[in-house]
Amino acid sequence: MQNLYRYPALFESCEEGGYTVTFPDLPGIVTEGDDVDEAIAMAKEALALHILGMERDGDTIPDATNPAILLPSEGSFYSLVEAYLPPLRDKRANRSVNKMVTLPAWLKEEADKHNLNVSQILQRSLMEQLGIQQNTAGSNIKSSRKHQKTAGKKPNSIPAQ
Repeated sequence: MQNLYRYPALFESCEEGGYTVTFPDLPGIVTEGDDVDEAIAMAKEALALHILGMERDGDTIPDATNPAILLPSEGSFYSLVEAYLPPLRDKRANRSVNKMVTLPAWLKEEADKHNLNVSQILQRSLMEQLGIQQNTAGSNIKSSRKHQKTAGKKPNSIPAQ
């Protein structure tokens, strides 16, 4: 998995103004901008998101065509567009997702009475069980403690208070 991708993009002038941008090596990408600067920014974002999706889906990411062999039509031009993926990967890995959990009604009521954030408690508990620590920057760090497999075992009970 690469961190930096660079592909030639075709910028075509639109009759109504602005540019449409496509990537010959990645036919699923089409974007546009009102001017060259906006078209480049949109192309970078579209390229990054498309490749991130390909990585997630396990698709083969093609090699970039040598831009020297590409010939633009009249009113268009090719330019290399690059996408740096680590910030997007981090954002995606740390996004919040909904997970439905089942609790006994009495336990939910007790948590509500005490204004407890069940989601935070669940996150902390899961991280503890998996041996994951969170540093001050919010990044997760796996500890050296080996996670013990619990397949076939009853989960740890919650001690009475």
